[in-house]
Amino acid sequence: MTRYVALLRGVNVGTTRLAMADLRRLVTDLGHEDVKTYLQSGNVVFGSTVRDAERLAGGIERVLADELGLSVPVLVRSARELAAVAGGNPYAEQEDDPTRLLVAFLATAPKRSMVDALTVPGGENVSFTVTGREVYLHFPEGGYGRSKFTNAYLEKKLDVVATTRNWKSVRALAELAAG
Repeated sequence: MTRYVALLRGVNVGTTRLAMADLRRLVTDLGHEDVKTYLQSGNVVFGSTVRDAERLAGGIERVLADELGLSVPVLVRSARELAAVAGGNPYAEQEDDPTRLLVAFLATAPKRSMVDALTVPGGENVSFTVTGREVYLHFPEGGYGRSKFTNAYLEKKLDVVATTRNWKSVRALAELAAG
């Protein structure tokens, strides 16, 4: 049994509403075990014998569409992958305020040319590091909420589906997934 974290994009932050009890039930009904949600923003931790993260993501996407009529991108990381993300933040030692650190999880690794062309919008003080399927973000002077360097910006510039979590959530999900 492998532990996984599914990250749903855009749940309970805009018009897409999803009760976490429904999410737990749907993931359990797919045959996964020890299903737990974290917060109300579409984070679900579970155990599965399935070893294919894309297959897991696709199953959750399908059941959300079939059962609830929701079209929600789902990104899946194993507990091992999430532990590596939580342990690999290049900005963690520079910042005491976890609200200024975020990670954008990408559905696939972006093309090198798009990563090389990625820049911070006009005059903002944001540091970023793209590593595989994650983008580490550091907002030293303020919050993510006022920035133009958003999830939508990353999706457009990198041409890949993304979902962003704050550092507190990343660490908590890594702990939950570790057991």
